[in-house]
Amino acid sequence: MGGSVPPLAVDIDGTLSRADSSIDGRVLDVLREWDAPVVVATGKALPYPVALCQYIGVPPRVVAENGGVGLAEDEITYHGDREAAQRVVDEYVEAGYGTGWGRVDLVNKWRETEVAVAREQPLGPLEELAARHGLHVVDTGFAYHVKSPGMNKGRALRDVAAALDYGLSAFVAVGDSQNDVEMLAEVGTGYAVGNADEAAKAAADAVLDAEYADGFLAAVERILDEA
Repeated sequence: MGGSVPPLAVDIDGTLSRADSSIDGRVLDVLREWDAPVVVATGKALPYPVALCQYIGVPPRVVAENGGVGLAEDEITYHGDREAAQRVVDEYVEAGYGTGWGRVDLVNKWRETEVAVAREQPLGPLEELAARHGLHVVDTGFAYHVKSPGMNKGRALRDVAAALDYGLSAFVAVGDSQNDVEMLAEVGTGYAVGNADEAAKAAADAVLDAEYADGFLAAVERILDEA
């Protein structure tokens, strides 16, 4: 890859993965060989994308928890309120619902700014309780996330970009979900893979026909052609 490629922000689930949520191995060397900063942006808690970066062999530059946490150049920023989100979920459970994760909740164990509830659980009551507390629920396609208003991947990516001495408009981004909307809209060029939801497609500058990791690789081809 030439030195003119832009910095890249990329979602994990639904973008670097196959339909069964496993990471497509073809994307790993693409990210490792990218000749500009790579930022992994995900709804998962911070340890997951950090571990992915380490196994790929790239510096840990991360947006985690749907924008609740940003990490770059040994600096972490926070944008959410875990205690407020936990109060909402506690009331949800007291009302007779559940988080849906079973006895050992690895989904939320390391979360610092939000709380996730399985999509099999009723959404309406969760949204009502969140609104009562001045919070918001985002459906990532994998879980319902109770989070602070204004907390999103675009905002956290702005902090990460500044730490890397880039403006947000210098970045290209690839994503697939409602939680990618702000990131796709605010970067220089946003790409939605073919399996993206309608909100992500509407926010993107370009929508690929190919889905999941195939869509990411198709976006990479376009980015390299335009570099």
